[in-house]
Amino acid sequence: MQPRNMSMSGVVDLAAVKQAQEAKAKAEQARAEAARSGGAGAVSPADLVIDVDEAGFESDVLQRSTEVPVVIDFWAEWCEPCKQLSPVLERLAVEYNGRFLLAKVDVDANQMLMQQFGVQGIPAVFAVVAGQALPLFQGAAGEAQIRQTLDQLIQVGEERFGLTGLVVDPEAEPGAAQPDADERPAGPHDAALEAAVQALDAGDLGGAVQAYKNVLAEDPGNTEAKLGLAQAELLQRVQNADPQKVRQEAADKPGDAQAQIAAADLDLVGGHVEDAFGRLIDAVRVTAGDERNAVRVRLLELFEVVGADDPRVAAARRALARALF
Repeated sequence: MQPRNMSMSGVVDLAAVKQAQEAKAKAEQARAEAARSGGAGAVSPADLVIDVDEAGFESDVLQRSTEVPVVIDFWAEWCEPCKQLSPVLERLAVEYNGRFLLAKVDVDANQMLMQQFGVQGIPAVFAVVAGQALPLFQGAAGEAQIRQTLDQLIQVGEERFGLTGLVVDPEAEPGAAQPDADERPAGPHDAALEAAVQALDAGDLGGAVQAYKNVLAEDPGNTEAKLGLAQAELLQRVQNADPQKVRQEAADKPGDAQAQIAAADLDLVGGHVEDAFGRLIDAVRVTAGDERNAVRVRLLELFEVVGADDPRVAAARRALARALF
């Protein structure tokens, strides 16, 4: 199964966000169960490092990534730098005590996975978080750099996707079964969130917006509803737009806030994330007063759609600060 892109053509992948919500509840349930029964449902330290092939990639990596960040080590027996890096990653997997899972992929035996991830050389290290693939580093990095990268990965997993990791019990038998996701009790807003997704799929953007607002009225911190509302409102804004007219007006009126805002929405829906951000940052520089504030507010809304952990958002935030001050 091919790894998915976090941006989903610039619009957040709501299915992955829903998986993340479920992952948090599942992981917390596993930890609570382990605490009640003295380690039942926990994994052994040996289970923190696994060998993965193409046949087992979906179950061993994609599905597990809804519980814990999965770090993928692409290696080969003939690769000397791999022999330096792999033992460090294996040791850290045990040391981090379930905060991430290490999956080792032999590229000689799994050429398709190597191609799907776009691996140009080994060693190469990627991660999958809530079904989303992202590159970490290539080459035999130093341990300090590896630790810093892992800490950032774990932070993203916890803060954006609610991944609390695996319960590790030194007394557990290797390969012990994990609690089934189907045993997770339904969340209080699952039906409303599912209805919102179905409305989106059916093109009923108004219905999706209202469904997400209903959830947020009862649960203002619901991550899936926040991201879903941002996406649905974006799609609603561009639904009846004439792309050619919008882009021509933006080109003719570089200092017109509303023209640039409309074009930026189209940029983002088309997957041109950096173009959307750059357009609005440029508009901030040449506008003032209420118009400037309108541009700034829309840019912040688009940041929400893409996601705070996306490096393009971080870069654009810095550029916005320079433009404002």
